[in-house]
Amino acid sequence: MTPDLILASASPFRKTLLQNAGLTFVSESAQIDERAVEETVQGLDAEDLATILAEAKAQDVSSRHPGAIVIGSDQTLSLDGEIFHKPENMDQARRRLLKLSGRTHLLNSAVALARDGETLWRHVSVARMTMRQLDPGFVGRHLANVGDRALSSVGAYQFEGEGIQLFERIEGDYFAIIGLPLLPLLAQLRELAIIDG
Repeated sequence: MTPDLILASASPFRKTLLQNAGLTFVSESAQIDERAVEETVQGLDAEDLATILAEAKAQDVSSRHPGAIVIGSDQTLSLDGEIFHKPENMDQARRRLLKLSGRTHLLNSAVALARDGETLWRHVSVARMTMRQLDPGFVGRHLANVGDRALSSVGAYQFEGEGIQLFERIEGDYFAIIGLPLLPLLAQLRELAIIDG
């Protein structure tokens, strides 16, 4: 029997957001190569790229679960037009934080709904994230504290954890910063009568 609602992600943060909202769902990671998808759509801005990746994830999982509504999501980080991906190692994480230090970057958080391999809806929320000026010694100590968790986010920080200490100001939706624009998603699920409204 196919579940009614599937989250196309293994992200513990996205799972927790949906669980806390009272949704009943299962999760299954999409089987796509994000960099390969990105290669086919070169020249897009960070918002459009996040949307395409979210759609690709939702469509991939929905193609294996007929009739189910699948939630796909993705997040990109951009600074002065440059798009960043998750750091591959701690040295990249350190360089990423120092590059973002004292500057404002954009987190582009996209969500898409698909059924039977077709996109039903898409949305992207953009948050402006201003880091305080970071001392290299502090960055080193911070990364030693958080360890490999720094490698699980495009910004090399966990905003919902100790990463909050890196910031001076944020402008945007908290849930989108964590990785899922929850309020627009819930509104659309109500519109589709997937959840009670």
